[in-house]
Amino acid sequence: MKKTVVILIAIALATCPSLTALAAEPVASSAPKTTLTEKSVAPEVMPTEPKIGTSPAPALPVKTEQSIKIGFIDMAKIARDSKPGKAVYAEVKAKMEKYQKQIKSKETQLQKQKAAIEAQMPSLTPTQRAAKAQEFQKKLEGFQGYIQKAEKDVRSREAELLKKLYQSVEKSAGDYGKTNGYAAIVMNKEILYTGSNVEVQDLTAETIKMINGN
Repeated sequence: MKKTVVILIAIALATCPSLTALAAEPVASSAPKTTLTEKSVAPEVMPTEPKIGTSPAPALPVKTEQSIKIGFIDMAKIARDSKPGKAVYAEVKAKMEKYQKQIKSKETQLQKQKAAIEAQMPSLTPTQRAAKAQEFQKKLEGFQGYIQKAEKDVRSREAELLKKLYQSVEKSAGDYGKTNGYAAIVMNKEILYTGSNVEVQDLTAETIKMINGN
């Protein structure tokens, strides 16, 4: 009887190949299938490069504001203390004194002539008195004209000499300024205000040395 059952089972399996194929497939898991998406994939961690020890960037040099040098010159002191200035003064003084002597002499002559005319007046006729007065007036006007001419001559010569002195000072100041890095050299310190980066120096002594030829 057992043999008969086994034979029947074998025949049934042979006639149902689909059952054998199904039996050969693995049993599917009851857990729900998960589909992999780009979001579900963990991002690939890139290997980080080892940090190389770095020193801090060198500090940039601080730019200091360069000072500006300005010099000034006392022209009156140069005219008084320098050799060329003293020479100008001496020549003008000598010329003036010469004219003063001549003027004094002419003035003395006029005074004598005036006294002589005044002494003659009582004995002169009105016409003669008028003529004498007119003659003396012309001499007086000539004397005044001579004084004006003398003053003009002295001042003209003084201006000429001072111009030469100024030109000498100007050249010396220019040479000194270029050599020593001055932005400007002015006359008689006429600057009313300077910034903190401006250096002002008195160059009168240096200029005197230069125009003296020292």
